[in-house]
Amino acid sequence: MITSSSNAQVKQMIQLNKKARERRKQDVFIVEGLRMFREVPRDRLVKTYVSENFLEDPEHEALLQGIPYEVVKDSVFAQMSDTLTPQGVLTVVRQYHYTMEELMGEKEHPLFLVLEDLQDPGNAGTILRTGEGAGVSGVFLTKTCVDITNPKVIRSTMGSIYRMPFLYVEDVVSLEKKLKEKGIRSFAAHLKGENSYDHESYKGGTAFFIGNEGKGLTDQAADAADCLIRIPMCGKVESLNAAMASGILMYEAARQRRE
Repeated sequence: MITSSSNAQVKQMIQLNKKARERRKQDVFIVEGLRMFREVPRDRLVKTYVSENFLEDPEHEALLQGIPYEVVKDSVFAQMSDTLTPQGVLTVVRQYHYTMEELMGEKEHPLFLVLEDLQDPGNAGTILRTGEGAGVSGVFLTKTCVDITNPKVIRSTMGSIYRMPFLYVEDVVSLEKKLKEKGIRSFAAHLKGENSYDHESYKGGTAFFIGNEGKGLTDQAADAADCLIRIPMCGKVESLNAAMASGILMYEAARQRRE
């Protein structure tokens, strides 16, 4: 059992939680919590750490059968955790890597989210989770976006990180050229949108461009889109949270495709 915060493994876990560079170097990310642990594909699981308190539950102990794990003193485990109220299980998972070809795939009418300079981890994770629910084919992120292996992003995906394909790209403009080659029409959520989002058709290959939380899309990204759309607002509200706006657009596309 690990009983000291000076233990090398404890120090390593703290570094993995804090530094994207360390996660990239080791090609892993950290998963916290019982639900996320249950859903980890076993072929991607590297190592698991559990607290003393976690093992007191017989059901938890049964879940660990056949899985290599280390027991950690409760007070030390709290230092390893990125949450205020740890659930007692931390898992190191091998990162996912997708290619442009895998995302574009052979699907006849793909549906994509393209995120430009999104900074909030909660938004990024929620978009991946909502994307899985809405049947999105994949999510593209510009290199200026939040690191998808950030522990807060991972928690917000609620397990969708294991299933939703994603890919970092240089910028929206260069990606738009590839989308056009595949016959995928792009729509930019923009305050200057000519038409309401529900007046367009998303039954063909579709990509929604979503911009930075505070500044929105850059002019270059908006200009690259085939069509600017807007989500009508009441009252004095000018715009919606990025994850909320993404969800509205994704589910409108899903609704149309069910008809």
